[in-house]
Amino acid sequence: MDISVIIALLNEEESLPELISWTVGVLEKHDFSYEIIMIDDGSTDNSWSVIERLQQENRNIRGVKFRRNYGKSPALYAGFARAQGSVVITMDADLQDNPEEIPELYNMITKQGFDLVSGWKKKRHDPILSKNIPSKVFNRAVRMMSGIKLHDFNCGLKAYKHQVIKSIEVYGEMHRYIPVLAKQAGFKKIGEKIVKHQERKYGKSKFGMSRFINGFLDLISVSFISRFSKRPMHFFGALGSLAFFAGFTTLAYLSVAKLVYHQYQMTERPLFFFGLLMIIFGTQLFLTGFLAELISRSSSDRNNYLIDIEN
Repeated sequence: MDISVIIALLNEEESLPELISWTVGVLEKHDFSYEIIMIDDGSTDNSWSVIERLQQENRNIRGVKFRRNYGKSPALYAGFARAQGSVVITMDADLQDNPEEIPELYNMITKQGFDLVSGWKKKRHDPILSKNIPSKVFNRAVRMMSGIKLHDFNCGLKAYKHQVIKSIEVYGEMHRYIPVLAKQAGFKKIGEKIVKHQERKYGKSKFGMSRFINGFLDLISVSFISRFSKRPMHFFGALGSLAFFAGFTTLAYLSVAKLVYHQYQMTERPLFFFGLLMIIFGTQLFLTGFLAELISRSSSDRNNYLIDIEN
């Protein structure tokens, strides 16, 4: 199968018929063998009824209905688990992503050798203050922390090699960081394509300003887990050792000042309490790293490594 198109949706009953008709037209025009997997993330409107009707009209359409709303990342995870195409396309259901981009995205994966291609909505049809400016700040921060030169990490329109989606785990709200997860899984050829961004035709956006705060926290999480999940002692132990050394040095200085230079009232000085605090803090960090190391070593996937080629 050439292409799997994964569409995560929430309350998009009005846009689905037009979106599917447009997408199917593009895929069949270019003679792609395809499947379209729609993940209903707990919609409260008639989205699932529309999906069932579309399935009856086209046997290449598959549907998954969540019992309640879990979020975009779990929806994509469910779609990735079921995708069979050699190239996987993700797109939003609100008609702001243009299906006409699919053939070129497919060629970039199959002919130009990219592992992942992310869309770049260079000209956006979104509110400036609530979306455009925060999005630019967010993308700049992710570029700096990840080293991946993309302009629009959160663009829903992306293309992946089949191996990429089977090698990463998307959970929480990590869909924003799929390029980062792919890079950490060893897929280094990550590209970008300027895509046309459509104005929203039906309904309203399902995301608020909280996504930027949550996104920043998720970036810290994914950076930490990718670097230290199999060696947590390297992180906590290093910080603990530094804190302990700072505390020990401070108390040593105060001890010398009392014994050699006969200075008094050392226990009443703020520096004394700082030294004690650093020793306690350092010990706690070291023990945290030790416990995390024990948990990591008892994990069932502690020796689970991604293999690219085996002859």
